[in-house]
Order: sequence, then structure tokens, then C-alpha cells
Amino acid sequence: MSQKVLLNATEVNIILHRLACQLIEKHNDFSNTVLIGLQPRGKFLAKRLAKILVEEYKIKDLKLGLLDITFYRDDFRRSDKPLEANTTEINFVVENKNVVFIDDVLYTGRSIRAALTAIQSFGRPEEIELLTLIDRRFSRHLPIQPNYRGRQVDAINKEKVIVQWQEQAEEDAVYLINN
Repeated sequence: MSQKVLLNATEVNIILHRLACQLIEKHNDFSNTVLIGLQPRGKFLAKRLAKILVEEYKIKDLKLGLLDITFYRDDFRRSDKPLEANTTEINFVVENKNVVFIDDVLYTGRSIRAALTAIQSFGRPEEIELLTLIDRRFSRHLPIQPNYRGRQVDAINKEKVIVQWQEQAEEDAVYLINN
């Protein structure tokens, strides 16, 4: 098994600030926009972006939610082990709001499809966008593309992209693992 560093902590930080600026360009003061981190791994990226937007760019009243998509996935019954659901933490209505889904890696697109179904329980958004730290090209099963991407990666075959956050690991980093 080999491991290659795709992004180190400095590069992740630069990308997070670029993504925050791109969000500000499109959504200005976020008065009609909400950020939704997809559980479990998208929550780290969503919380980090929200922190940058509030603390460094002085966005007031930013709404951040976390969406669990476990039982909306089309493959949740295909595993022999029982799934552990995460919590959904959305204390606002998304009706007529611009929603930005946030996830760490866009791979097949199935998680995003599940999120599109799950968010309907909270209202009908005006628009839905997608922000991902890593966009794995050539791996899509569904016609889903991000509006905002940190880095595009051409991972093939059995290569796996692993995102580590300092909140759960030693530091921020993105690795390409070849099994």
C-alpha cells in the first residue's frame, strides 16, 4: 500500500480561504443562503468554512446545518454490518433559501443524490449548490458536478482519497492511497 500527499495543511488552508471567498462572491451576506454539511465527513469542512466566514470575513447570522443521509442512500441495505446513523442538526427552514451542500470528497455522486432527497424534509430550496474539497473525476455514477471545488483529482481503479482534519487527526491533509 502506497500513500501520496495530495494536500498538506498549508495547501488545505489556502483552499479553504479561496472557497470562502468564492461563496462570498456568489452569496454576499448570506441572508438568503444556508450551509449544509453532509454527515459524517462533510461536517468538518462545513464547520471550518463557517468559522472562516464568521471570524475572518465577518459574515453575520450565518446558518449552518448538518444533514444525515444514511437511510436515504441507495446502498444502505447492501452492507452486512448495521449502519450507524449520525445526527441531523438543522434548526431552520430551507424553504426558498439557497442551500450549499458541503462534503469532503465527491466520488460517485450517490451521497449528493441522497442529500437531495433528504433535504426535502426541511422545505423546498430555491437553489442547491455543491461545494467539495476534493472532486474525483472519472468516478461518477450520476451526472452531478460541484459548483465549488478545492482540488480536482484523477484517482483511478482502487485508489482512495482520504481527507484528515485536525479536529479528528493530527493535522489537515489529503492523501491518495493505492491499495
